[in-house]
Amino acid sequence: MPISVFAPLRLFSLVLCLWFLPSFGVSAEEEDAAPVEVPAVEPVPDGLRSPRATMDTFLGAMNDIKRGDPSRIDDAIATLDLDEISTLVRRERGSDLAWMLLDVMDRTRLVDLSKVPNRREGEPWLFARYANGAVKVVRQENGAWLFDRETVQRLPSIHDELANKARVVGDAQDSAHLPFHLRLREQLPEVLKQRAFLLENWRWIGLLLIAAAGVLVDALVSLALRLFMRGWRQRAGDGAFRDVSDRMLRPLGLLAMAAVWWLGINLLGLPEQALLILLVAVKFLASAAGVWTAYRLVDLVSAWLEQRARRTVNKIDDVLAPLITRTLKIFVTVIGLIFIADNLNVDVTGLIAGLGLGGLAFALASKDMVQNLFGSITVLLDRTFTVGDWIKVGDQEGTVEALGFRSTRIRTFYNSVVTVPNSQFITATVDNMGERRFRRLSTKFTIAYDTPPDKIEAFCEGVREIVRQHPYMRKDYYHVYLNGLGSSALEILVYVFWETPDWSTELRERHRFLVDCLRLATRLGVEYAYPTQTLYLRNDEGGELAEQEAIDIARERGVTLARDIVEHSTGIGERPPPVKLP
Repeated sequence: MPISVFAPLRLFSLVLCLWFLPSFGVSAEEEDAAPVEVPAVEPVPDGLRSPRATMDTFLGAMNDIKRGDPSRIDDAIATLDLDEISTLVRRERGSDLAWMLLDVMDRTRLVDLSKVPNRREGEPWLFARYANGAVKVVRQENGAWLFDRETVQRLPSIHDELANKARVVGDAQDSAHLPFHLRLREQLPEVLKQRAFLLENWRWIGLLLIAAAGVLVDALVSLALRLFMRGWRQRAGDGAFRDVSDRMLRPLGLLAMAAVWWLGINLLGLPEQALLILLVAVKFLASAAGVWTAYRLVDLVSAWLEQRARRTVNKIDDVLAPLITRTLKIFVTVIGLIFIADNLNVDVTGLIAGLGLGGLAFALASKDMVQNLFGSITVLLDRTFTVGDWIKVGDQEGTVEALGFRSTRIRTFYNSVVTVPNSQFITATVDNMGERRFRRLSTKFTIAYDTPPDKIEAFCEGVREIVRQHPYMRKDYYHVYLNGLGSSALEILVYVFWETPDWSTELRERHRFLVDCLRLATRLGVEYAYPTQTLYLRNDEGGELAEQEAIDIARERGVTLARDIVEHSTGIGERPPPVKLP
């Protein structure tokens, strides 16, 4: 087995040893004697060290908000004990409760901070007691003083109790800073404030109006986007964008609808359970619509990349375009999942940390996947082949249809599809027939033995002229010569090339060349030979002397004729120069 295969196993063994080494090296006595680590306690903020500090923090934050600093709402929420409220809606519900608490205080009495105790220990500090509950600040286990859970739970009832009571602090203009639902509720008649089923009547009406507004916005935005896509597609006039659907940007309508619902639900000041159900559903819809929109935008980018790739001569763009599209979609998927989890208050940091701890095991398990990925990178960097090339790799031969991260699809000449893992291209020998600049033909034309030499010369020169006149044939390198005397025919070597972009054009031009050669042979009277044999019968009637004389005479005649032929064709004692190709 190669060393590269053992390397991950040694690394995994080393990690296991380092992981269990501390437990193996500590004896039972040492383990018993080891001190127990106490988790560190976070220090209490200065603004929550006493009832006075908590009250000062709350009132200061709310007053700053009235002066135009909305970021202080987090400081006000920090003074409330919201552990019983779901983290999914804690900030939204905490903001409403903070304004309710301020309104309750304004309708009760003016807060004199000098009379609020500044102690760090002791009993809870009571601000006021009402028929529906009490408002008090209680010391927590960590030492912070907060408005306790009972106060937070009773605040809506206490606020309803004081709704008709005039403000002791401030005037009517102070109500302008209150949330919309608190100001609206003050103006509504009692019949709408009654609770027939789960929620007050006016909140049901509000939910109905918000749902209708969201559906209307979705329809209007979707219609506007369809008209925009239709006009833009007609103006583009390109094949890549002609197939783009009018509903390509449909998710943006859902995103607009989710935004309307999100804003509307926050305006109604719903109770915790209703807010939890509706707001989580709207958050999920908004997140899913956002991810869906990103996917559609990736499709538009893909169409644009394909358009640009078709305009270039380099075929590597045809391979990169789908790879970039898949990469963007994987990126959108990962970021979308993190975005959805973050909107639903899932601990993304812990999730990412867990993925980091499992990274080693994942890397070992995904060795083949990593090899395939590097194989695809090797093909792209070395430009081994591109989509549409005719290749031979191992026992497989065909046209490349698609190059992916893991594998390459090859359409064979039997019209089947072969999937080849990209890891093979790291070490395999790839014969790229599509990279051929010239397509060669090396064949022999066999003509009859009784063909006169002048016709042979005429035929060979005629074939050369066909090569010179055909537009796709290579003009700087070709050979057409009488090259052999076969068992049943004269053999003329034809060695020519075509410069064609693909195999189909090569077949067409080869057909044209061979048919023109047949026409030339017909017009010159040159007959192509069939495999034949001729039987000669010899009659020995003369003696040995007559036979020897006949042989000598024939030899002298052959020498004379040969000298005469060479003198007329090449010249006696002359050496022709080497062939110079045109």
